[in-house]
Amino acid sequence: MVAAVADVTEERDCVRTVATALDRFGRLDILVNNAGRGMKYVSESFMTEPTRFWETPPDVWRLVIDTNVVGPFLMARAAVPAMLAAKWGRIVNISMNAETMRRRGFSPYGPSKAALESETIIWAQDLSGTGVTVNALLPGGATLTGMIPKGFPDHLRNTLLDPAVMVPPLLWLASAQSDGVTGKRFIAANWREDDPEAASSGAGW
Repeated sequence: MVAAVADVTEERDCVRTVATALDRFGRLDILVNNAGRGMKYVSESFMTEPTRFWETPPDVWRLVIDTNVVGPFLMARAAVPAMLAAKWGRIVNISMNAETMRRRGFSPYGPSKAALESETIIWAQDLSGTGVTVNALLPGGATLTGMIPKGFPDHLRNTLLDPAVMVPPLLWLASAQSDGVTGKRFIAANWREDDPEAASSGAGW
């Protein structure tokens, strides 16, 4: 394992990260676009007091969009050439519920994830027939991660999904078992080992 500090909004960092992986392992099979910024950058009370879009500072809007939309593009752009050369690869974009994309007060986070799902569908088509697949994976509900503000009520915190719910479908998507599966979105909470595609809601949302 190699740890590398990088900013996915910086093209040179993305290129350097891919180069580091290739130098260390000699190949690059999997890219998981999990780096993200959520609504707590807009307001710590975003779960209970929605912020209207015009009240969001432009620099915060750009911060979230740059990380959640531009970042995956820059990482995928850096990673794909090595995957194409190997004629095999996996790109998994971490998304969220469609309902949250439309939720009042959830911009720019909602629009950023809607854009990421659009990227997923388009990239899957661009890479069709190459051996490189692109899919979206989402928990299926609010998840107990660093995106949840410290002041979030304890009685609600206990209802949040464990981030570990993402592991089984992610491992499957990263494996040869998912050959040919591309341009889809998978809901981790619906995952079934005996029927992986039961967790898929198909292309789009």
